[in-house]
Amino acid sequence: MRHFLKETDFSREEIAKIFALARRFKLERGRHEKPLANQTWAMIFAKASTRTRVSFEVGIHELGGNPLFLNTSDIQIGRGETISDTAKVLSRFVQGLIVRTYAQTDLVELAAHSGLPVVNALTNFLHPCQIYADAFTAAERWAGAQGDLLAALKGRKVTFLGDTSFNIANSWILGANLFGMKVSLGGPAGHEPAPEIRALATQMGGAYHFTSDPYEAVAGADIVYTDVWASMGQESEAAERQRRMMPFQVTGKLFAAAKPDALFMHCLPAHAGEEVTAEVLNHPRCVIFDEAGNRLHVQKAILTMLARGQI
Repeated sequence: MRHFLKETDFSREEIAKIFALARRFKLERGRHEKPLANQTWAMIFAKASTRTRVSFEVGIHELGGNPLFLNTSDIQIGRGETISDTAKVLSRFVQGLIVRTYAQTDLVELAAHSGLPVVNALTNFLHPCQIYADAFTAAERWAGAQGDLLAALKGRKVTFLGDTSFNIANSWILGANLFGMKVSLGGPAGHEPAPEIRALATQMGGAYHFTSDPYEAVAGADIVYTDVWASMGQESEAAERQRRMMPFQVTGKLFAAAKPDALFMHCLPAHAGEEVTAEVLNHPRCVIFDEAGNRLHVQKAILTMLARGQI
């Protein structure tokens, strides 16, 4: 049984297939095959969502399947039923699980006991669907309509600014190395990548650069990326986080220190005046809504490949 719990669950060759299928689904939207026909995929969400929930629900529907949304507060897992028991029960009803939760270990446990394909729709540790869609978005720009999408990423540099110890930064460490890109992280001291992500990067022979100088981080960047400074569950720390992260706010001046044709990316929601200025959010090379839209097509490709057992 194959799962998509982290970026490296797919090889480069498999990612090339996913990107090609996503490109075709985008071109043929509403006219392509329905590989999830007569299937129900459960969506277990412990965290609120806009883009992730809508893109998965619409995507499953467009693939011919039935999305079943399960808020953890509305099912027994929210009242003390074990993760393993929940997994075993759901495996009697549905064909796959899409999970958005806090702990990566909970996701791994669901995968171990369900006997179903499990997709990581975000944990505090990783957000692989987001990073695949981000890479696809940049590759579309650089490869053109017919070019090799994965090859278009090779040698490019992505810079992440802000909390370089959380899920998006972690996912870029894994994803960039897998895509053949370079990754630079700019964040305050004390927010360096944790030992767990360093270990995964070492296992894949990957590398990254960390600095507390934001201008050093963005020098030569093809992509400048940021995220909110206080994620769900960190609201009580918001004021202190804002104080620590402010030097890494993406301003027009900082964005201009990257390559002249660099793209600005953000997984959204964005808070203008905090992690990024309104000037950058309105910049012609800001592609945040293209990223959001491509979540649909890339996730449809991932679900298709998992459902067909092709990867």
